[in-house]
Amino acid sequence: MQKGFDNQKYLSLQSDCIRKRIGQFGGKLYLELGGKLFDDYHASRVLPGFEPDSKIRMFEQLKNEIEIVIVINAGDIEKSKKRGDLGITYDDDVLRLTDAFGRLGFLVGSVCITCYTGQPGADAFIRRLQRLGIKSYLHYPIDGYPSDIKKIVSDEGYGKNQYIETSRPLVLVTAPGPGSGKMAVCLSQLYHEHKHGVRAGYAKFETFPIWNLPLRHPVNMAYEAATADLDDMNMLDPFHLEAYGETAVNYNRDVEIFPVLKAMMEKILGQSPYKSPTDMGVNMAGFCIYDDAVAREASCREILRRYYHAQVAIRQGEPAENQKSKLELLMQQLGVTDELCPAIEIARAKAEATEAPAGAMVLPNGKVVTGKTSSLLGPCAALLLNALKSLAGIPKHQELISPQTLEPICQLKIEHLRNRNPRLHSDEVMIALSISSVTNPSAAAALAQVKNLKGCDAHFTVIPSSVDEKIYKKLGINVTCEPKYQVYKLYHG
Repeated sequence: MQKGFDNQKYLSLQSDCIRKRIGQFGGKLYLELGGKLFDDYHASRVLPGFEPDSKIRMFEQLKNEIEIVIVINAGDIEKSKKRGDLGITYDDDVLRLTDAFGRLGFLVGSVCITCYTGQPGADAFIRRLQRLGIKSYLHYPIDGYPSDIKKIVSDEGYGKNQYIETSRPLVLVTAPGPGSGKMAVCLSQLYHEHKHGVRAGYAKFETFPIWNLPLRHPVNMAYEAATADLDDMNMLDPFHLEAYGETAVNYNRDVEIFPVLKAMMEKILGQSPYKSPTDMGVNMAGFCIYDDAVAREASCREILRRYYHAQVAIRQGEPAENQKSKLELLMQQLGVTDELCPAIEIARAKAEATEAPAGAMVLPNGKVVTGKTSSLLGPCAALLLNALKSLAGIPKHQELISPQTLEPICQLKIEHLRNRNPRLHSDEVMIALSISSVTNPSAAAALAQVKNLKGCDAHFTVIPSSVDEKIYKKLGINVTCEPKYQVYKLYHG
């Protein structure tokens, strides 16, 4: 578990950069937040050492000046799009984010629903927000976007969007995921602020792609992997090259929209403060990577994970064939194979030897442990116990939980809870282990190692149950699996 990113340096550099940008504009600043404001697990995986809550920690000292607007695309609501890392829909994540910001003392002023065309799912969500006392605003598709600048920057374009009322000088515009329309919301607000006589500016704070890394650097390519469903593509910023004679990496949507932003700034301020999409960003992450090799390897592993996730999505009936093809191309360009994660081949070998589903996990010290299917445990539960044993230095053959404790639980599942599968899931085993730790010192020692599972890579030869998947996510374990189920049936709940 080597680290290659200096998080403290990042906090310092990034804070200074944002303060300078705030000072660049008088009145009000709309700051678009690319990626996650907190829970940025993608960044923590590809930049080992990056803390998932780094961004929100920077803003806490300015919270009294900050108002947050959460943006969600009506189309994402309609198709129940989910966050891959948390497994919850985008609309549910809007509520989760609102609660999380509130606990930290931040004001969430409203929710903006973009690309609204009367979708039933969006209407239901609006009613849900109303019942919860949350303000919501609607923004609409604009014909000719983003090329017809004259129409976009007019009463027939941004002028048709509902004006989001805000009360604080620094407005953070965030979203559950990419493609929500955050930039368009910011630009629309600048148009309306101008009509209301308010001087306002815009800047962008996102981590990826990292502008001062090479275009085909694995960290930037991992961003393409993460947004494969959006068809995002990293590219050299042609405006930056023309203005400064320097290469900088950006991505297609920002490059496409830049003429609109520039026209908007010229209309409001007389001239644009930005000469390129890169100019409008405030990303300092590239200056904080101190071990490039670690970041490269971590990013390649992330691309491999995304590839397996796409295969599972296809098996589960999602239209992810194009994502899979794009990920295969990225893997080919970087030479990424299964060998990058030793758990994959070892899990397959264990399954072949036992003729049953199996799993394997790479521990922080590089050791790989396995878990097999037994009469009492599924492979996910068995792998957790074996990993904890190994971390605690407990012999593999030593029992942490006696069969006499596990058997009544299995019996309860079959006879009273009407489950067909008597084997215990990961959550049930962890509860049993906690109970055993009261009287069994070895179980207590194993339980104390749970924190060291965070960041480990695990692979299974079948798709884990939703219960097992959730437990592994909560423990911070990166899971991949083969795109097949243990049992053939039409419905897998």
